[in-house]
Amino acid sequence: MDFVRYAERSADLVNAELDDADALVRLLDRRRWLHGQVVERDAMTLRRFQKELRPVFEASNARDEASVVEQLNALLAKHPVTPYIAGHEPGKWHMHVADRSSSVAELLVAESLMGLSTLVCDLGATRLGVCDATPCTNVFVDTSPNQSRRYCSDRCSSRANVAAYRARQRAVAQGAQA
Repeated sequence: MDFVRYAERSADLVNAELDDADALVRLLDRRRWLHGQVVERDAMTLRRFQKELRPVFEASNARDEASVVEQLNALLAKHPVTPYIAGHEPGKWHMHVADRSSSVAELLVAESLMGLSTLVCDLGATRLGVCDATPCTNVFVDTSPNQSRRYCSDRCSSRANVAAYRARQRAVAQGAQA
């Protein structure tokens, strides 16, 4: 299991516009085997889960480790994970975080919670963030070695850097006029 990937997918889930089942299918673009299982109820369930999960990222961004852990534990209690061992080839065992009867929403919730919980235990509770670029409100997972990520994407980083550069240029120009 790649728990970092699950944690990163949880950020994608929080950031997604899940207006309907079609939007969820677009989110699952690379996971085509799930497309046929998506129903409207999955999108509705995941919209509620987005509202529950965003505060975890906000608490981490605020460096409130106790709140991150408390909220994740509450979500784990509310959304029990039912992992099982699977083997698609003899002798090659691996874990799945949701059983075979789980809906797409239950699978994504389980992946999110296990990914974030493992990330918090392995890398710390302050590895989740909210983008610093104005007006972006997207969340992200920071796996950088020095925990320096501040933006959800290269696009937001570039936009913020250009805005800061222009502000410095205006300040220099105004200082020269004075």
